[in-house]
Amino acid sequence: MTDREPAVRRVYYHDPAAPPATVVVPAVVVAVPGPDGTLLLVRRCDSGGWELPGGRVDVGESAAAAAVRETAEESGVLVTVTGLIGVHSDPGYVVRSPAGEVRQPFVLLLRGREVGGTVRADLHETSDARWFAPAGIAGLPVEPAARVLIEHALAAGPEPHIH
Repeated sequence: MTDREPAVRRVYYHDPAAPPATVVVPAVVVAVPGPDGTLLLVRRCDSGGWELPGGRVDVGESAAAAAVRETAEESGVLVTVTGLIGVHSDPGYVVRSPAGEVRQPFVLLLRGREVGGTVRADLHETSDARWFAPAGIAGLPVEPAARVLIEHALAAGPEPHIH
């Protein structure tokens, strides 16, 4: 990155050009099914890609509390966490933050149930939030790591997926 390039978030997924991660960061991602078989997705402001709502677990915060907070912030939907879909700790998934931190996310993919709120983007991290039928997700712009999480959410069985 040169002085003239803007600082942006960059996601690497099994990319040999990825910088080495310097920290492992706990994160949560929440799969919230709608009553009509849809799935809640949010569109990132920075990349334009669609993904499940979620983010970092803050110091002093439980994974469930982070899941509720991040889902409400990014999508306007209030949820309660109902289960674990999987654990994703793939060292080939690396994120460089705009500040330059290079992290390996340690992601808990959680199942949530809508309990209130109104679907809306926060216009800071997310530019859109919507319910999608599973068949409509395939044609959306989705980063590879986010697609893996969405696919695992849609195929979730009774046992958690550990990756």
